[in-house]
Amino acid sequence: MEDEIDFIIDTAKEAMANALTHLKKKFVNIRAGKASPAMVGGVMVDYYGSSTPLSQVANVSTPDGMTITIAPWEKGLIPDIEKGIHLANLGFNPMNNGESVIINVPPLTEERRRDLAKQAKHEAEESKIGVRNDRKNAMNEIKNLDISEDLQKNLEEDVQEMTDTHIKIIDELLSVKEKEIMTV
Repeated sequence: MEDEIDFIIDTAKEAMANALTHLKKKFVNIRAGKASPAMVGGVMVDYYGSSTPLSQVANVSTPDGMTITIAPWEKGLIPDIEKGIHLANLGFNPMNNGESVIINVPPLTEERRRDLAKQAKHEAEESKIGVRNDRKNAMNEIKNLDISEDLQKNLEEDVQEMTDTHIKIIDELLSVKEKEIMTV
């Protein structure tokens, strides 16, 4: 019986932690004013007939806060990299100097910052929904166990406490991301 209880609690804890991990990945893809290699993380390049992530065919760096430099390991890939950036529909206009691809990242407008903040809020809310669903699943499994009411109540309180902790972390992550987005 104790193994079953541990399994339910561990499963809920792992699922809630996965919701946080997923949110952090989503936040990396939301632009926050300055250039970052993560901005082109989803770009795929046609590399000898197969679709390959940009990071596997080139070195991506940010020499300053407004520029992304992509140095391909093979110079012949430059047109394919430019095409991949256009196909990714990131809103960037890549240029090349014969050696590398350069993307100038324009500063965000106030309206765009608000849109990105809304997007971040939406992602945070989706994560909260995921955590609450994980809580609901754990609570249902606890109810189905053949245990005393006191133990059931204690387990439910533990799950609720875990849920509250994860929701609080999500709120903190959102607050940091919103501040990052709105900082000019």
